[in-house]
Formats: sequence, C-alpha cells, structure tokens
Amino acid sequence: MLKFLTRTRGRTRLHWTDWLTYAYLCVGLFTMFAPILWLVMSSFKTESAISQFPPTFLPYSQKSVSVSGHDKPLPLYLTRDDQGVVRPMAQVRRIGIMATMVDPAKPGEEIRVNINDRTPINELTFAFGNYTEIFGKFNFGRYLWNSVFITVIATLLTLLINSMAAFALSKYQFRGQKAVFMLIIATLMIPPTIILVPVFLVINSVGLLNSLWGVILPAIATPTGVFLLRQYMLTIPDELLEAARMDHASEWRIYWKIILPLAAPALAVLAIFSVMWRWNDFLLPLIVLSKSEYFTLQLALNSFQGELNTQWHYLLAMTVITLLPITFVFAFLQKYITTGIASAGVK
Repeated sequence: MLKFLTRTRGRTRLHWTDWLTYAYLCVGLFTMFAPILWLVMSSFKTESAISQFPPTFLPYSQKSVSVSGHDKPLPLYLTRDDQGVVRPMAQVRRIGIMATMVDPAKPGEEIRVNINDRTPINELTFAFGNYTEIFGKFNFGRYLWNSVFITVIATLLTLLINSMAAFALSKYQFRGQKAVFMLIIATLMIPPTIILVPVFLVINSVGLLNSLWGVILPAIATPTGVFLLRQYMLTIPDELLEAARMDHASEWRIYWKIILPLAAPALAVLAIFSVMWRWNDFLLPLIVLSKSEYFTLQLALNSFQGELNTQWHYLLAMTVITLLPITFVFAFLQKYITTGIASAGVK
C-alpha cells in the first residue's frame, strides 16, 4: 500500500501531475473527513466547552480550582491588574462587565476585574462521561435494539423478496415480462415523500401503527434491489437450470440451491445497501412510530434534543455511537460493493 501511495509519474522528482493529484486527494480527504473528526472530538467536550467562542478542535475545558470558603470549584482565569501583573485567579461572581476575583492562595482578598482583562485557563480534558451517562439519561439500550431488529429483519426480507422477483424476471419467459420490469424500474422516479400519506393509511388500516413491523414491511421490495439482482442473474447460464430440472429438481430447490449461491456477490451488495438504508431511515419511522418505547436511534436523537433541552454534549456522543455500526459495515464490506456492481453490469 505504501508503494502504491508513493508511486509517482516522474522518475527523479515529482511531476506536475503528481502535485495536482496529491492536492486533489488531500482536498477531497479533508472535505469528507474534517466534519466527522470535528464531530468525534466535540463529543468528548463538556457542556461548557461546546458553548465556548471561538470554538476549538480539541476538547479543551476551563480549569477550575477549589477555594476555601466556597462550596463548588471556581473557574480559573489569568488576570492582569492595573500594574500589568498577570496571575491566576478564580472567579467568584460576575455582574455585567465586572467580575469579582479571588486569589486561591489568599481566599480572603477579593478584587474586581474587567472581563476584558482576564483569559480563561483551559486544559485538555476528554469527557468520557458523555458516553457513559447517556445510558442513565434515557432508555438507550431499547432504542438500539429497535434499530438493530428493524435493520436485520428488513435486510433479510429484502434479500428474499427481491431475489425471488429477480429470479422470475431473469429466468422465466412470460407475456408482459419486460412491461413488469419496466414498471418496477419506473417506481424509482417516484419520490418517497409523495407516497407517505398512502403508506400511512395502509399501515393504519392493517393495524401496524406503533409497531416495528410497520417500519419493516412497507419497503422490503425495492426496485434498486430487483434491478441489481436481475442484471446479475442474467449472467448465470440457463443450462444449469435445465440440468437441474432434468434431475427433477423443483423450482424452489433451483432457486435455493443454485441461484442464491451463485448470486452471492450481488446479494452482498444489496445487503450492504439495505443495512445503510434501514439504519439511517428517519422519515418512515417518524410517521409510523409515536410511542417512545418503539423509537429507533434516529428518532431518539430527534426527541432527545427537545426532552433534555438540547444538551449538546450528550447529543453528539449519541450521534457518534449511531454512526459507528454503519461505518464498520461500510468500511469492511466496501470491496463487495465494487465487485458486485461491476459483475452485475451496472455502469
């Protein structure tokens, strides 16, 4: 990998195209990952550190010190007096532009300092409590289980339904075959928001409101999945199916024992897509689920902002935890996306 990354067009020195390539890659890398890095670092900040201006990349928080005669630790500042002497002092109170400061070594002496003559003393502090305390703030485990259940079950059903439809459209010859396929593909042009009201009415009529199955069932048949699997199954020789039929294999056995194993690369691609779609889905669960015990992580993030008066340090930690599963799935299985799409003939 190192040899590949350091490979250049010029022999003795970098060619101008090498400079242009590395500049393009660096800009793209920064554009894509800088917001994510900022999110991760901000999730380790305390509540006061997040509200500081100007903001900092690293999780710096203001240092505090315990002073005799005060119950709580006081924030520490570097103050400059009238003689220009700079020394650390703790703030007792602030009224307007004047702050009452006290020397931690001499707690009996209080002086008034203009807020423009002081600078907060910050220290690098990672607030790991943001991740541990959210489990006690609300039912995070329940929301995580709801998201995992919906993602896993919906992915399995998506693979089953779409592969059966793709098998029929690719290996069976019947009147209207192309018309059915074109009708399925045409549904890609319909935005999901347009059919929200009909979907809600159907889910309500079958009694699946406030049910995880109401989120799973409406979208298990996807035109993208049917198209991807059909294109791949067209590459499977029909002679294999004819040989199986001559051995008196049933159509279900042909589908289960021959088609599915041979279509494994395309199924892996569809599985990755389905996991990403279901895990990040927000709109459908929003209209189906109204009770908090059925919320997914995405809905929990939305409701968490209002219920706890926007405690951003907890909200950012929850966002990072929500991103981790889908990040790992994409990072470790991304090679199957490239190979599966390429072998399916999708350009």
